[in-house]
Formats: sequence, C-alpha cells, structure tokens
Amino acid sequence: MGVRAGIEDFWADHLRIDYLIAGTAVCAHVLAVRSTGSGDWLSWIDSSQRTDLYAATAGVVSAIGGLSAIAISIYTAANGERLRAVRLHHQRELRRSWRSLLQATALCCFLLLAALALDRNADPLSVRFVFEFTMVFASLRFARLIWLFDRIMQISDADLAEPQRVAAPTRDPNWVQRRRGRSTP
Repeated sequence: MGVRAGIEDFWADHLRIDYLIAGTAVCAHVLAVRSTGSGDWLSWIDSSQRTDLYAATAGVVSAIGGLSAIAISIYTAANGERLRAVRLHHQRELRRSWRSLLQATALCCFLLLAALALDRNADPLSVRFVFEFTMVFASLRFARLIWLFDRIMQISDADLAEPQRVAAPTRDPNWVQRRRGRSTP
C-alpha cells in the first residue's frame, strides 16, 4: 500500500479529523491576524457584504447537502454483486460516513446562519472566523463526499464492466406460434 492510500485510509476511518484540520487552520489564521495585524480578508468588506456572503454560502451548502442525499439514493439503488458485498461487510462504516456528511451539512448551515445573525459593524464578536471555520470544514466534508461517492461508483462500474457471465439464451424463431398453441413442422 502506498503513502497516498495510507493517508486516504486514515482520513476515511477518522471522520472527526475534519474538525481538527478546520480548527487548526482557522486558529493559525487568527493567530497570524492578531500577531501581524494584517491578513484579515473578511474585515476588508463591510458587514452588509459579509452577511450577504454568509447567506449565499448557506444556500450553496444546503444545495450540496441535497446532492449528497441524491448520492445516497444512487448508492442504495445500485445492486451489483461487489456493491452488495461492500454494503454487507461495511454497512456500519458506510452508514456512519453518509450520516456524518449529512450532519455536517446541517452543522455548516447552522453556523452560517449564526454568523449571519451575529455579524455587526466592525464585527466585535469576530464572527467572521466562524464563517472561515465553516468554509474550511465544509470544503473538507465535500471532498469526503466526492471521495466516497467516487469509490462507490468505482465498485458499481466494476460490476457493470465485468458482470457475471451468463450464457445468452438461444433465440427460437417459432416461439410466437407455439405460444399461440400452434406448432410448426
């Protein structure tokens, strides 16, 4: 197993790592802003523009959350032999992953709406950093969604590309006459 596969496996098995990565990234940015006094890109726009940005982002996150529900539907509708085996042997992990993706969408929407409600002129509460955390976290979860959906589709595609070999039935040209009760010589 290569390094990339090892990292992917670790990331796939540890759903909470997205919180840690997002929190670390935003904390590093807050420390840089506080220590240097620059780089606070959301403070460069006024409060009304920030709230418009929060609202638009909440809409986008909700739409992507809806798409993840569609992805779950596609996953449950697929019925190839390999995919059935994956669902049989890894049902708990898959359910946990899908559930965490949907929960993350709800959490992101809640945080964005909270930022929308709490942001004021000069942002005394530094709510803009809640927005930054939400964006980093949502980006990680959406990457996870795409990764998981891609893996499921790879398995489904393998089932389609290499179906169980079933002998094709031979075509009998006289079947219609026999069905009507007539036999042919």
